[in-house]
Amino acid sequence: MSELAAAVAFIAAVVLLFYLEARQLVQGWRGARPLPRPLSLLLHAAAALAAACVLYGSLWEPSWIEVRTVRIASPRVAAGSGTIRIVHISDLHSEARAGNEPRAAALINGLQPDLVMVTGDYLNTQAGLPTARRLLQDLRSRYGVFCVTGNYDLLVPAPGLFSGLAAEHLDRRAAVLDVRGTKVRVIGLDLRSAPHFKRLMAALGPSGGYDVLLHHTSDLAYEAADSGIDLYLSGHTHGGQVRLPFYGALVTLATFGKRFESGLYRVGSTILYVNRGLGTEGGTAPRVRFLCRPEITVFELSAGP
Repeated sequence: MSELAAAVAFIAAVVLLFYLEARQLVQGWRGARPLPRPLSLLLHAAAALAAACVLYGSLWEPSWIEVRTVRIASPRVAAGSGTIRIVHISDLHSEARAGNEPRAAALINGLQPDLVMVTGDYLNTQAGLPTARRLLQDLRSRYGVFCVTGNYDLLVPAPGLFSGLAAEHLDRRAAVLDVRGTKVRVIGLDLRSAPHFKRLMAALGPSGGYDVLLHHTSDLAYEAADSGIDLYLSGHTHGGQVRLPFYGALVTLATFGKRFESGLYRVGSTILYVNRGLGTEGGTAPRVRFLCRPEITVFELSAGP
């Protein structure tokens, strides 16, 4: 089943369920012959469950942040470096009224990260610019905060987003850091810079350390593996925002569809992570999440085989 077909089928099922429930209630008010009692009870229960899911997905889950920890052992991490902690967030989709941003900043700072990575889509509207800037300003890490932009940043420009902040915007360039004896190279490409990836890697050459790629989408997964990237951090899909048990994301709006919809993947020797994001889609899209909590990801790197 395609992503679009799954989404249409899900919406149609919910609409049909509420329609049948409403029709039965109207018929009951008019004194029409009721449905058999077992069928009536089943319809009432199903409609109540659907209503509860809608309320949960609208009022509760969008603000229920999950902190997920991923442990990675790599021979490119020096034994004396201890655990290198990288925190990854994505898809803030900030608006004038702060949502998850203040809570996210407090959670991230409490993790005492060595590095913080942000992989794009900062605003839903330009009124959210102060909200996004405040989050970036509040983030604390030992070796820096590094950012790239995404597709929404082309639709809703954020002039001056990084101006005057410690957060560093990387586009077609790399930051090379010494993290307690481990060389960490953070490579960033904005969304429209994807065609420059191979040329950038050729110009940078081998690092001899641990390479982290920041790009909003997972579109460079196979090129990153060919280039020897160790860790590739992306977002964009929001994990689908609405997920079904056993099926997962209804819609990802990603080039690879559901192949890299959310979470951890291995592509050759590259570890790809697709973050579910902190915010929700802007515009006329409903601000809902279902079985797809907003996410902060913590990568704990250590020396290993």
